[in-house]
Amino acid sequence: MKRFWHYSAVVGSMVLLAACGGDDENGGNADGDQGGNEADGEADEVVVAGEDIEGATELTFWTFAETHATFFENATERWNEENEDNPIQLTAEVYPFDQMHNNLLLSLQSGSGAPDLADIEIARFPNFLLGDVQLEPLNDLIDDELDNFITERLDIYGQDDTYYGAPTHLGATVMYYNTEIMDEAGVDIDEIVTWDDYIEAGQQVVEQADVPMTTISTNWYGLWPFVAQRGSDFFDENGELTLANDMNIETLQFVSDLVNEHEIAQVTPGEHNHSEEYFGFMNNGGAGSALMPLFYMSSFLADMPDLSGKMEIRPMPVFDESDARTVGMGGTGTSVTSQSDNVDLAKEFLYFAKMSYEGNINLWTELGFDPPRWDVWDDEELLADNEFYDYFHDDIFDILLGIRDEVEGVHIMPNTPDVLDEIDTNVMFNVIREQAQTPQEALEQAEESIRPRMDD
Repeated sequence: MKRFWHYSAVVGSMVLLAACGGDDENGGNADGDQGGNEADGEADEVVVAGEDIEGATELTFWTFAETHATFFENATERWNEENEDNPIQLTAEVYPFDQMHNNLLLSLQSGSGAPDLADIEIARFPNFLLGDVQLEPLNDLIDDELDNFITERLDIYGQDDTYYGAPTHLGATVMYYNTEIMDEAGVDIDEIVTWDDYIEAGQQVVEQADVPMTTISTNWYGLWPFVAQRGSDFFDENGELTLANDMNIETLQFVSDLVNEHEIAQVTPGEHNHSEEYFGFMNNGGAGSALMPLFYMSSFLADMPDLSGKMEIRPMPVFDESDARTVGMGGTGTSVTSQSDNVDLAKEFLYFAKMSYEGNINLWTELGFDPPRWDVWDDEELLADNEFYDYFHDDIFDILLGIRDEVEGVHIMPNTPDVLDEIDTNVMFNVIREQAQTPQEALEQAEESIRPRMDD
């Protein structure tokens, strides 16, 4: 059997952390230097909406993604059309990823200089929930509508049953199949239900199409979705570190075996799925499939145009029948800061923009993100022809509706960034690429490195 390899340097862990939002959600790593009570240095871009309306209430919004600034600009225009007696002038400022988060944290801790609204990326969110939380609870906005949300996504941006962030997408993890390669190998993707099925199909792909079935990233995306699917995580619900538990060791062994035993996978070119090397590799038919969240559709459109009409989306294969068929990964929560002089208005506007029924439709039509409100998934506006259906297929939300009760969430804790850093810099490299450590050795060593930081 043929073994597939790719070589490249290991990239910096913070760049990989930033990729958990996908496309513009990674801020270009953008996801900075700390400075006073306002974002240090000039913004990369400033967008102002409603500046021509006399008497409009001024709100400020910090983000690290240009597309998010545009999304809120559009929302402001709609708000002003529907609320002529209570208009808003929104100033959206786009900063580099680290700079924005660092200065937002400093502003909140110092008690001045924070914006009314701010995007906070998933791995950074725990930093804003320590001590006296300086973000406004959003429960009152959605208490009557919780049944319409995938609450696992809301839980990521909250604690103690209090929600502090409005999600930008569900981030449902799915398998993207290259049907041209599958057809050449004689594989029916609808027959792939379990990971055993996937391995068997992958062996056909290697033998018949002479390409790997998939690639495995050497960042946390190569491990966390598999772990979460099995109901495990790196921390338990009480915040106890569980990185080296038996299930995680077994799961890391499974991932390693895809590359080193079954030989149906190779290390991802460029180390992760947002690299230029990977885009070129996949665009040229380099692998038969990719495991990524639905927000990754925009990366296919932007960076892999030659695959248009060739890619099909299906649920994740499962280890056994008790497993979830999707995992919510990555993302950004938008929060209202307690320093806002117009907290109630800022919260109303945030609900209007991102948490309302119409706002969730716009998350799809404007950004191409799978809405966290499942009650919009069969709305005619979501089912109307667009570039995503043209590139993939028109039953994307039918698939989501079929697995909406199987969305596994993840536990985001204050030391989650430390765990992800260890996975990125040591665990995956030593186990998958170098085979210098067993999964148990690597995860136990990572725990030893992380525990002192938890005691600080």
